[in-house]
Amino acid sequence: MKTLENAIAQVAGLPEAEQERIGRELLAHVEKLRSLRADLDRGIASLDADAGKPLDMADVIRRARERHARD
Repeated sequence: MKTLENAIAQVAGLPEAEQERIGRELLAHVEKLRSLRADLDRGIASLDADAGKPLDMADVIRRARERHARD
């Protein structure tokens, strides 16, 4: 947690507009992590329920790249 606290202290010294931009970026990143965690939890639950099925890995990679592509 010390790294996060240090980062917040460093950001606090920046102009307000930069603080806002960094805050928005951080919140967007956290939301992506939460979404990924939810996807993983659903996948694990599906496997635990023995509902797994074979995957086309090329399709999985293509969809992941489309979903997580940076603008």
